[in-house]
Amino acid sequence: MTIRRNGNQTVTDPRLFNRAGGPDRAFPRTRILHFVLGVLVLLLLAGTMQRYTWAQAGRGTGPQGAPSPQGQNRNGMHIYIWAGLKSHSEGQHDYPQFLADWSKILTGRGAVVDGALHPPNSADLEHTDVVVVYKGDAGFLDESQKSALEAFVKRGGGLVSFHDSMCGPDPAYVATLVGGGKRHGEVNYTLDAPVPYTVVDKSNPIMKDMSDITISDEAFFLMTWAKDPAVHVLATAKIAPTRSAGDHKDEVVPQIWTYEHALPGGQPARAFVWMQGHTYANFANDQIQRMLLRGIAWAGKKPVDELVNYVAPPRPGRGGVPPAGKAK
Repeated sequence: MTIRRNGNQTVTDPRLFNRAGGPDRAFPRTRILHFVLGVLVLLLLAGTMQRYTWAQAGRGTGPQGAPSPQGQNRNGMHIYIWAGLKSHSEGQHDYPQFLADWSKILTGRGAVVDGALHPPNSADLEHTDVVVVYKGDAGFLDESQKSALEAFVKRGGGLVSFHDSMCGPDPAYVATLVGGGKRHGEVNYTLDAPVPYTVVDKSNPIMKDMSDITISDEAFFLMTWAKDPAVHVLATAKIAPTRSAGDHKDEVVPQIWTYEHALPGGQPARAFVWMQGHTYANFANDQIQRMLLRGIAWAGKKPVDELVNYVAPPRPGRGGVPPAGKAK
């Protein structure tokens, strides 16, 4: 029982007694109740932090320590998408839409994706395995851009080129990077026309799901080719008899190829080229999309089916707890 002292006289504090004259138990009971509630709050907070930590585990970190996007495979191949501003008519040469769509497609296939509407610089390429280029006239590069790209290829970095990305003022230079180049300004196209593929290397794993299909797109025929080494042709097409094709109609020209080479002083590098992409909808063709995924993985020196066969792990539910019935 608590008392207070006044000089030499001991006085019992009346506040410690109830009306019946006995000791009041309400005060210690209140203290105990507050203590219990405090402990429960701490336990609740600890449980919440544990679930948060579980949700964050294995997600990796982005630049400056930022968390990676939920579900991103931090161990996947690193891909940089070099796109550009849209040109041509609706549904054609939709470079910005490609950046939006394929950053999602490739992330969902287990890749770590970056990209922009401008050429990558040295910092962009530092951890990149392969650069996917879908941008008109990408061969127009200043010296600093050339230097960054060449340094990337010299350390074994891969390049993937779609449609008129191979176009520029110096097709011979572009050919040193991807095996073939197209000179800007030449009448060198079929416009919207049938492109009938003939798969000439059916045993190549990149072409595993490709058959001799015909798509409506655009083909080029006046090419500057690398000579030593030469490209490895995967598929050809007969040039359609359009007005712009002129006397080149019926010529059989490579449209899909790989290129293995090494720049002077550099390591072996790879390039994969699909000459089509004029009609944007063709990127969604199932046969073509699977071929492109395999070509990207191959150019990045990864197993050719790494992107095609990737299965994402179950994502945690709200609060970091796996959905009911899912593996933990």
